[in-house]
Amino acid sequence: MAGDTTTIARPYAEAVFSRAMETDSLAPWSETLEFLAAVVGEPTMAGVITNPKFDRSGLTDLLLDIGGDRFNEEGKNLVKVLVANGRLALVGEIAKLYEQLKAKSQRIQHVHVTSAFALEQTQETQIADALKAKLGYDIIITSEENAELIGGVHIRAGDMVIDGSVSGQLQQLANELGI
Repeated sequence: MAGDTTTIARPYAEAVFSRAMETDSLAPWSETLEFLAAVVGEPTMAGVITNPKFDRSGLTDLLLDIGGDRFNEEGKNLVKVLVANGRLALVGEIAKLYEQLKAKSQRIQHVHVTSAFALEQTQETQIADALKAKLGYDIIITSEENAELIGGVHIRAGDMVIDGSVSGQLQQLANELGI
């Protein structure tokens, strides 16, 4: 289902991104999508959105009232289109895809690093520098600890995964030995 959601959300994200590039409004669109995703993701609102007794016109009016001045005319039009097409539940995925397109256009790569122990700032900088040299993008690192790795790091940069953890190496050895 997640793949289906992404497939359906992608054209909306690409259309918003294209318009944001045309109007030089990448940051305002990020804020609009983030706000709309927060509203739609709120449990009470999620119940209203999925309630078949709540008509689309009323839902559109409700969202536009909640958004108030946060929506410019194009933002209001997006809300209307998403409600009319029954795609409001996809706003979170649309926002995520939009941010990926935005980061790519700005030559930024978000990287998640998991390590057995907390990384020091110098270690994060070394990883970022090495990845920048390899990928050609500015790197923004988020990191977390996971003692199950035993040692080393696990790096995820988009679709690329580098598993330099001890547990990953042990798993690879077990696979090679047929264990």
